[in-house]
Amino acid sequence: MSVFKTNPTQSINLKGKLMSFEKPRIMGILNLTPDSFFDGGKYTDQGAAIAHAAQLLSDGADIIDIGAYSTRPGAQEIDAQEEIRRAVPLIEAIRQEFPEAILSIDTFRAEVAAACIQAGAHMINDVSGGTLDSLMFETVADLQVPYILMHMRGTPKTMQSLTDYEDLVNDVAYFLGERIAQLRSLGVKDIILDPGYGFAKTIEQNYELLLRVNELHYLGFPILGGISRKSMIYKKIHSSPDQVLAGTTALNTLLLERGVQLLRVHDVKEARQLVDLFY
Repeated sequence: MSVFKTNPTQSINLKGKLMSFEKPRIMGILNLTPDSFFDGGKYTDQGAAIAHAAQLLSDGADIIDIGAYSTRPGAQEIDAQEEIRRAVPLIEAIRQEFPEAILSIDTFRAEVAAACIQAGAHMINDVSGGTLDSLMFETVADLQVPYILMHMRGTPKTMQSLTDYEDLVNDVAYFLGERIAQLRSLGVKDIILDPGYGFAKTIEQNYELLLRVNELHYLGFPILGGISRKSMIYKKIHSSPDQVLAGTTALNTLLLERGVQLLRVHDVKEARQLVDLFY
């Protein structure tokens, strides 16, 4: 018997494969960047990246989220061609090594998204919710792949100065609702919502959003929770990203209790154990 229950929601179509959410899914993070806040520089070598992909799959990841551009505040900017150069060869290599693996590309650029889907990725994870590239929504519609729609304000450089909300959860929901309407009008069918923990939110706002994330279920789409090792954890307890696995697990438990259907994590084995305990 399950302790927690997910909210009923639609399945997503991954190039002909259906993924349902009766039991929460796990998305494992694979950063190819030299400057990501937790694992920057570990997987810039393709061999190390493929080995890490193998470990994520072995530990129970349902999806691997590949990122070639760091969105942490102060991260180095790179152009689209560099992002493609980092991501596409790895996607092709993972698809050859693990043909059944489901891959997501973490990018806010339509050009990068299209190149990575062409290379074999199945879905797009856009931290900007389509606000940083006016062609993103049309690209998603043309590609007809699942799209993770995240709430953010501004850019990675400016977002932490844009934290003034009338009602945080209502404002996030309004943003997501407007973007959902745009995507639907273009014919996009498969959407996952991400409240955007750590993006244009203070630490206190992140916790309010965590405790009230269940209010977003009325939008009717799967919800992704991405709090893994973020500053909302390590700054609150005066620690560092490498010391907050326990805190991450605690907050992931709260996300599951509130019906979140997809956890995006660095530590797949621990997240898989958590899901298996409660479902």
